[in-house]
Amino acid sequence: MPCPHKLEQISRRVHRRCVHRGRRKGPLFRSAIGKTAQLADRPMLRGDVWNMVRRRAAGAGIESAIGCHTFRATGITDYPTNGGRIEVAQRMAGHSNAKRQGLYDRRNDDISVGEVERIGI
Repeated sequence: MPCPHKLEQISRRVHRRCVHRGRRKGPLFRSAIGKTAQLADRPMLRGDVWNMVRRRAAGAGIESAIGCHTFRATGITDYPTNGGRIEVAQRMAGHSNAKRQGLYDRRNDDISVGEVERIGI
């Protein structure tokens, strides 16, 4: 699957920095060496990514427990909202049936104040 234009630009920039620093071989996404803010020569593992996402979320003040799937779900949810076809979103997500994809379709979830005012308390 192709990547979005912005992601391609970022990955090219990261690659150029690695080459500039003399690291022509090895993993593009490297793990950090402890809390030194320096990169190791070993690849970033799933647990490293998960920990990084959690740290960044906490640093941004996000209290919800989020992970990599949160970004996947957000993208799959946002795509149809921005005019993408649900069938294409289904293929992007690798969902085998439309029912699974429908769980991510939030286009009709908007609830107006007028609707809420109908609740008789």
